[in-house]
Amino acid sequence: MFRKVLIANRGEIALRVIRACRELDIATVAVFSEADRDSLHVRLADESVCIGPPPSAQSYNHIARLISAAEVTGADAIHPGYGFLSENAHFVEVATSCGFTFIGPTPEMIRRMGDKSEAKRTMRAAGLPMVPGSDGEVADVDEAVSLAKGIGFPVIVKASAGGGGRGMRIAWDERQLRAGFGIAQAEAGAAFSNSAVYLEKYIVKPRHIEFQLFGDGEGNVVHLGERECSVQRNHQKLIEEAPSSILTPEQRASVGAMAARGAATIGYRNAGTMEFLMDQDGSFYFMEMNTRIQVEHPVTEEVTGIDLVKEQLKVAAGEKMSFRQEDVTWRGHAIECRINAEDFEHGFRPSPGKITYWYKPGGPGLRVDSHVYGGYTVPPYYDSMIGKLIAYGKDRAEACRRMEIALEEMIVEGVKTTIPFHRIALAHPRFKAGDIDTRFVEELLKERAGAPAA
Repeated sequence: MFRKVLIANRGEIALRVIRACRELDIATVAVFSEADRDSLHVRLADESVCIGPPPSAQSYNHIARLISAAEVTGADAIHPGYGFLSENAHFVEVATSCGFTFIGPTPEMIRRMGDKSEAKRTMRAAGLPMVPGSDGEVADVDEAVSLAKGIGFPVIVKASAGGGGRGMRIAWDERQLRAGFGIAQAEAGAAFSNSAVYLEKYIVKPRHIEFQLFGDGEGNVVHLGERECSVQRNHQKLIEEAPSSILTPEQRASVGAMAARGAATIGYRNAGTMEFLMDQDGSFYFMEMNTRIQVEHPVTEEVTGIDLVKEQLKVAAGEKMSFRQEDVTWRGHAIECRINAEDFEHGFRPSPGKITYWYKPGGPGLRVDSHVYGGYTVPPYYDSMIGKLIAYGKDRAEACRRMEIALEEMIVEGVKTTIPFHRIALAHPRFKAGDIDTRFVEELLKERAGAPAA
C-alpha cells in the first residue's frame, strides 16, 4: 500500500480522498492555491503545499507545480479527484515518468475514451449501440447537412474532445445546422484547443443514465449499477439518484453487462463511468465514458455499500478488486443534490462570497460531503459547488422525503445557493412520480416563469 498520496485537487473531493486514505493509514498531501488557503482539505491533510495563485492554469492545472509538490513531500502516488487534470493523459505520463503511481487508468485509456469519436468507434466495435450519426469527425458544414438529411432532423453537433455542454449545438432544420456548425467548432476550439466536431441524431426528451464501472486492468470489469442523472441544466447535473426509477432488474443486468464488456475490451483499470441516453422506447445508446471518479459516486456507495475511493487506492496499489460481479447487490435508494453557490432565481448566477452561517442537517440516512464551514469564503475562480447532500432510504419515497426534510433544515447564509431550487424540484409531481428527462429543469423553470404571482 502507498505511504503517502498527494491529492491533485481541492474542495469536497480532496476531503473525500483524505478520509479514504486515513482509513487505510496512508499519509496525505493537500495542494492549494492562494485562494484556498483556508479550505478544510488544507487543514485536515497531513501536509499541504501552496502551488500558486488562484487561476487554475497557475495552480491546479499546472503540471510542473503539482509534480514538484509530490517530489518535495515524498509522495509515492497521486490521486487526481475529478475535473482539473483528472482526465489529462499527459499529466499521467509525466507523473508516472517521475516515479509516481497515478490512481486511475492509463494514459492510453484516457486518450481513447477522452476523444469522443474514438470512444464511439471503440465501443461500436465492442457491440454497444450508438445514436445514429457521423462515423467520426465531420469536416465541414456541407458534409454535416448531407449526413443530417440521411439520419433526419433534429441533430446535434458535439465537440470531439471535452464536455460540459461546450461545443454543442442542436439543429432542428438545415438553416439552424448551417448557422450553428461553425459556432460549435469555434466553442470547441476555444474550450479544448481542438475544433473537431461530430454529428448525432438528437434524441428528444431522453433520460441520462450512467453505469458505474470498476476494472482491475487485466480484463475484469464489474458494474455497480446505474445512476439517473436526467435532472440537469445546460448539461450540468443537479440531482442524481441510484437506482433509476424506470429500469427493471433485467435492464440493469443487460445494460450493465454491456457497459462492463465495453470497458473490458480496452483492459480498463480503476473507476470509470459509462454514460448512456435512454430513449422513450427503452432503447439505450452509448454516449461517452468518463475515466475518473464522478461527483455523484456517493449514491452508488450508499446502495451497494462499496467504498469506491478506497477501492481506487487499493487497485492502484496493486491489490485485487475486493468484489466480483456476483458480490454486488443493491439495497434501497439514494438521492444526491448538488449544493451550488448560485442564485437560481437569476439564471443560476454564481454567488461567491463569505458564508456567514452554515448548518448541515443530520439524522438517519443523511450524508453531507462538503469542504465549507461558517466563515469560509467561496472563491470566484472555480466550480460553484460547495457541497453534496445525499439522502438514503429503504425505497425512493423514503429517500425523497428524507431529502426534502434535509433541504428544509440546511442553512447557508451569506451566499445564494441552489437549495431553493432543489426544494421546488423534489416537490414537483413529475419528480415524485419519477417522470423525468433531460428537459425536466428547463420545463420546470418555464412553468415557474409562466405561473401567476402568489
